[in-house]
Amino acid sequence: RAYRYRFYPTSEQADQLARTFGCVRYVYNHFLRQRTDAWFERQERMGYNATAKALTALKKQPDTTFLAEVSNVCLQQSLRHLDRAFSNFFKGQARYPTFKKKQRKQSATYMANGFRWREGQLWLAKHKDPLDIRWSRYFSGTPSSITVSWDTAGRYH
Repeated sequence: RAYRYRFYPTSEQADQLARTFGCVRYVYNHFLRQRTDAWFERQERMGYNATAKALTALKKQPDTTFLAEVSNVCLQQSLRHLDRAFSNFFKGQARYPTFKKKQRKQSATYMANGFRWREGQLWLAKHKDPLDIRWSRYFSGTPSSITVSWDTAGRYH
């Protein structure tokens, strides 16, 4: 079951989220290009495990050290989203995966090890303060994953 709540980040949180969205998009597009090239040049398939290992190497390169500034959980999850996109394509349920663009809605998914939930407050990984969430309906329990999104109107959910 999914719930959607609006929140209002501080300027520091908004900057960190913008970096996170950019890194997630970069990782998705980078490995979409790598998987496409691997197939068309060498007829070689790359799965999630191969891309996860390559992500570790990518984070250590001098040109892409900015990937270490954001939570690794979001980057790994973007690889899982890419893997699911390819899986759906090969099953005939979707078109070939496309590159993500900056102009559209941006999102990042945090799994349970990427956030902390205590007494109705939510702390994201690599953030100092909890998010200022507007609770529009009652929520009980603990979320299994959190997807933070930003739309072109400047709203965060």
